[in-house]
Amino acid sequence: MAQLYFYYSAMNAGKSTSLLQSAHNYREQGMQVALYTAAIDDRYAQGVIRSRIGLQESAALFEHDTPFFQPVSRLHQQSPVACVLVDEAQFLSRHQVDELAGIVDELHIPVLCFGIRTDFQGELFPGSSRLLAIADKLLELKTVCTCGRKATMTIRLDESGQVLAAGEQVQIGGNDRYVSKCRKHYRELMRAASR
Repeated sequence: MAQLYFYYSAMNAGKSTSLLQSAHNYREQGMQVALYTAAIDDRYAQGVIRSRIGLQESAALFEHDTPFFQPVSRLHQQSPVACVLVDEAQFLSRHQVDELAGIVDELHIPVLCFGIRTDFQGELFPGSSRLLAIADKLLELKTVCTCGRKATMTIRLDESGQVLAAGEQVQIGGNDRYVSKCRKHYRELMRAASR
């Protein structure tokens, strides 16, 4: 039975690696997958899902208003799609998440979404919020803070490595801009940055 999955975490937990491994597993069985990634994420190249350990694969791009249901339905009619995999799912809109749920419910295709739950200020991203509300399965991928505890929060750094407490919700970056922290250290760092 097809389901809508949301694999979420802080930065550097291996979300893209897990997505690419899932795609590989389906293809090893001779099945077709549809891969999507956010157009806004151009850290490596547009239309590429790339993990920090070096795995990468081409993917279709989505923007805030990109439809999912009709393109996947057309692709599925041409050749059965075994799974839809979405990287950077935090950038999905509420409507897009609902469309992905429609792919599960009406086309009976599993959809696996991978993304960050909250931004650097501890607020839910729109796509993550909707996925948390309606996904059939919620799975947390874990990473660690510098203290060794589970990291659930992400801090943003400026060009000189100082913690930022304010700014736009979306700013694309990698290890040079974001660091995963446990809640305790996140709160301490954000309090100090707010002074």
